[in-house]
Amino acid sequence: MKRLFHLTQASALGLALLLAAPHDGRAQTADRKTSLSLYGSTLQYKGNLGSQYWKAGDNFELGGGLSVYRYITKGLDLGIDLNYGDMQFDAPQGAPYFGSNFSANVINANLGIKLKLPIKETFFVQPYLLFAPGLAVVSADGELNQDGNFSTFDRSTSYFDLHGAAGLKFRLSDGVGLFVQTGQHWPIGANFDNVANRDENSWDDRYLQHSAGLTFALGQAKDEDKDGVSDKRDKCPGTPAGVAVDANGCPLDGDKDGVPDYQDKCPTEAGKPELEGCPDRDNDGVRDSEDQCPDTPGKRELQGCPDADNDGVRDQDDKCPDTPAGVKVDATGCPVDTDGDGVPDYQDRCPNTPGPASNRGCPEIKAEAKKRLQEATKYIQFEFDRAVLKPISYPTLESLVQIMNEYPDYTLSIAGHTDNKGSDPYNLQLSHDRAASARAFMLSKGIPAARIEARGYGELKPIATNDTEAGRAQNRRVDFDLYLTGDPNAAEVKYGPEPAMPDPETLRKATPAPKKAPAKKAPARKAAPRRK
Repeated sequence: MKRLFHLTQASALGLALLLAAPHDGRAQTADRKTSLSLYGSTLQYKGNLGSQYWKAGDNFELGGGLSVYRYITKGLDLGIDLNYGDMQFDAPQGAPYFGSNFSANVINANLGIKLKLPIKETFFVQPYLLFAPGLAVVSADGELNQDGNFSTFDRSTSYFDLHGAAGLKFRLSDGVGLFVQTGQHWPIGANFDNVANRDENSWDDRYLQHSAGLTFALGQAKDEDKDGVSDKRDKCPGTPAGVAVDANGCPLDGDKDGVPDYQDKCPTEAGKPELEGCPDRDNDGVRDSEDQCPDTPGKRELQGCPDADNDGVRDQDDKCPDTPAGVKVDATGCPVDTDGDGVPDYQDRCPNTPGPASNRGCPEIKAEAKKRLQEATKYIQFEFDRAVLKPISYPTLESLVQIMNEYPDYTLSIAGHTDNKGSDPYNLQLSHDRAASARAFMLSKGIPAARIEARGYGELKPIATNDTEAGRAQNRRVDFDLYLTGDPNAAEVKYGPEPAMPDPETLRKATPAPKKAPAKKAPARKAAPRRK
């Protein structure tokens, strides 16, 4: 009766665990998450009487069981194992308890944690490890020989059981697998053989369980998008809820243009995917329903109408259809003329100041201003042999400042010149410094630096003979010329590029020595070049 009681107790516990296992319409893969396994097994004892481990045919007893597992992740399943088996053992000759024997019925109910190798679920061989704590109910009877004293026993006991195993699953099909498994059971404090002397660690009696069986997938195939077509057959997974699909799980496409009806803005007319299923007769990327020129290729931003000169104005509205590329135009498609001088801005060198086309849209310099520029050179004077302006030069430079303010689209070129007295390097530097001195004065009056350029040509560009004092006086000059900003420098046009200025050492050697004090008579020597 005691054995029957514990057998009933274990069966009830296993049934409760089975009913508590999670179920739905899926199986034990990522697609079908619940599985049922049926298997046969055999148990092998090891304890105080001896060991059956790994011995084929030694009191072989066949049992069986079932398990239910739930897919959690690619590498983890959780479930329950229920197993029933018999063990028999006769103590061999020479053993401490020779002549002893026992027979036991074992029922196991374990909660399984299955660790799978994270490989593809379609692989044929799938290894795993199992850790499964639970309950072992053992009903044992037998005969014990202790020093020639034989005693019989019949007992039923429940133990907390630790079970660890390793196994291989062989994938036979999507829904069926074959598995083999071997594992060790450690019932805590178990005493199958009724030997009273126990080890302190309570590991005396334990047993191996060898199992082989079939695993079956349960439930229906996964249908993630709920369109009535299983994911395995669904050629269009992820279809939005409520969308009508065909037998392959793909949304219906009535006009066969490759755009499903639920996304097609023109479901009864074959169109283009990029236009949400709408037609485009002229292939310009604009739907016919929105194209104001449906039979002539055009631009999207112009409602499908052409713009031959690419100025942003439709050809039918363009009064200047041949405007060059990149030119800013008005609403009629004609180039903008900001100052209204008849010269369009893209051709106008002075787009904000009216001027004739003959001068590229810039104001012409008045005759009076030209005369003042030409005569300015006569009134610019410097201290002897220096680049320091004399005050008498200031009114002339002030008048040039007025001209610069009157003609903001022009740049002023200042070019300095000397006669041929003195060394070439010294004259070149002096001419440049005098032009720079005049420039500095005008900059101090508010003229932007970018509008005045200063150059020096030394004695290289005379306008009169250097053989007379009168000619040399004409050659010592500063020229002033206006030219449109952006044009070549006026001085360079007349005289060529500015010569390179002498380096400091060359200039030092070329500079005349200062005069000696008159109180002391200097020894006779070669006369130095006269300063300017």
